[in-house]
Amino acid sequence: MNPGDRVRVTRAGTTNEGVLLPSSTAEHLVVKLDGGYNVGISREESDVEILERGVYDIESAQDGDSVSEIEFDEDLPTISLISTGGTIASTVDYRTGAVTAQFDAEDVLRAVPDLAGRANYRGRVVANILSENMEPSIWQQLARAIHDEVEAGADGVVVMHGTDTMQFSAAALALMLDTPVPIVFTGSQRSADRPSSDNVMNAVCAVEAAKSDCAEVLVCMHASQSDTACALHLGTRVRKNHTSRRDAFETVGAKPLGEIDYETEAIEWRRSYTARDDRDLALAEELNENVELLKFTPGMNLDRYAGFLRESALDGLVVEGTGLGHVHTDLIPALGDLADDGTVVTMTSQCLEGRVCDRVYDTGRDLLDAGVVEAGDTLPGTAKVKLMWALANHENPRTAMGEDLVGELQERSVPWK
Repeated sequence: MNPGDRVRVTRAGTTNEGVLLPSSTAEHLVVKLDGGYNVGISREESDVEILERGVYDIESAQDGDSVSEIEFDEDLPTISLISTGGTIASTVDYRTGAVTAQFDAEDVLRAVPDLAGRANYRGRVVANILSENMEPSIWQQLARAIHDEVEAGADGVVVMHGTDTMQFSAAALALMLDTPVPIVFTGSQRSADRPSSDNVMNAVCAVEAAKSDCAEVLVCMHASQSDTACALHLGTRVRKNHTSRRDAFETVGAKPLGEIDYETEAIEWRRSYTARDDRDLALAEELNENVELLKFTPGMNLDRYAGFLRESALDGLVVEGTGLGHVHTDLIPALGDLADDGTVVTMTSQCLEGRVCDRVYDTGRDLLDAGVVEAGDTLPGTAKVKLMWALANHENPRTAMGEDLVGELQERSVPWK
């Protein structure tokens, strides 16, 4: 009997069934129940039946970027499961009992049995980090890994990612990759050991979305607090709007691109999209990281920030202004100096709906005269990622910030709720 084995333990008239975990003492068994909780059971007078030998290989820990695959069924599509870390990708490491995000395809199927029979799977670890530690260099590694998986024949890609910075990574991948297949980001707000975990439903819906005809970068998360459907958000228009709700993600300025019914697996598409194989696979991974995002607030020390901006030698600056795209009048000269020195300065809005329009009030007109570029209704975080990409890849980054490249900037802002 070894950690990783599926066991049935009966003691004092109570039976528990689950996966055996490492125990810190020789006197107790630790079993992970199917509901996700762990239970400790005294070995004394316990009847233990091994139901299934564990498939976890103690000698096969993955380090760095690694790949695994399981038995191939030629009648099923091939989906690549890529992990960067986060709650959804966490499984128990049976060598230590610790929770880890390093996994292979077999680990995923063990953690989410509902995925079995839906596709052939390849598992790949790109990073094992908390999402707040995400960096542009990891976006580049992720883009290369996805490119390689699609080039090798993957029919779709599911990226398992922490939710806190998922929207930034999804926007980056949408800009860095032209993809002929779906790329679907998913995660979970609540870990697998909680009865209210959303990991299974999100993973299942993400795989179904990755099998669809929609060759876009998507974010797949709960559409409501109930376990009925997942929303499919365009990666450049989505924002995490709640710290803990299962339906934390919302498409800003429009309805989600689609919704997938968990029970029937039917997808309702609400807007047009790029269809599978309508474009060739291409990678443009270069990024200019000398870009900052500045949020204007009343009462901020204008002299301090103006001095920082003049001395920073930035290549790009995204300003998150108030309302239609405004800052304090006394900050405008510093922004103008940046623009005169060749820095691309672009304006977004703190408002969750609507777009920048700096032609209505004097402050806005002064910003335009200073060389600030309007970013329309592009989300501030997405605008930062876009400017990093445009500075490295676009022939005219200033012009690019006012153009829609991958669905990040809507042509019109219209009431939709």
